[in-house]
Amino acid sequence: MAQSRHTVSGEFDLSMDELRVVARYVVRHAEDVLPVFEQAVPDDSRPRAAIDAAWTFINGANRARLQRVTSLDAHRAARSAPSEAARLAARCAGDAASAPYLHPIAQAGQVGHILRACASAAHIGELEAGGDLTIGDALLERSRQRASPVLIDVLCRYPPVTGGGSRVARLMSALDHSLRQVADLPQGGGAASGADGRGKEDGT
Repeated sequence: MAQSRHTVSGEFDLSMDELRVVARYVVRHAEDVLPVFEQAVPDDSRPRAAIDAAWTFINGANRARLQRVTSLDAHRAARSAPSEAARLAARCAGDAASAPYLHPIAQAGQVGHILRACASAAHIGELEAGGDLTIGDALLERSRQRASPVLIDVLCRYPPVTGGGSRVARLMSALDHSLRQVADLPQGGGAASGADGRGKEDGT
C-alpha cells in the first residue's frame, strides 16, 4: 500500500499524528529500560539506533526504511542479549521503531505494537527488583497514567487481548483492560497526558 502523508487506511483509518502518538508512547517506555541493555552489552548500539529512528518519525519525518531496518536490528540484538531483562529492553527499542507501521486492521495481535513495550518494561522492573511483582503493578499504573486520550482511542479500535502464558503477556492484558476501562469513564476521568521533553504532548 502506498504511504499517505496524512492517513493510512485498512479496516479503519490511522492518521500520521495518531501513529506519532503511539510511537511516542512506546518509545518513552523503551527509553526507560534502554540502560538495562546498554549496561549488559555496552558495545551494541542497535537498540539506541532504533529509539533514535522512532524519534525521527515522532518529530515529523515520514515513515521510512530507517525505522524498519533499525527495528529489525534491535530485535536481532535482543536475540543475542545475555539476560532476559536485556533481551526485553532491546525488544522494547525494536518495538518503538516499528510502531510507525502499526497496521489498521482489527486484530488483537496489533495491540502488542502499542502495549508490549509497556508490559516488557514492567517485567524488567520486576526482574531488576528480584522478582517483586508489586513493581510490575506500579509500572503498569505509570503506563496507564502516561496514556493520552488519543492513545486510548487508537487502542480501542482493536479487539482486546487476552492473557497469555508469559508474564509479559499477562501484564499486557492487564494494561489493555485497564486502559479500556479508562475509555469508558465519563469525560474528565480519563488518563492524563503530558509532555515528555523530546516532542509535543502525547495528545497533539
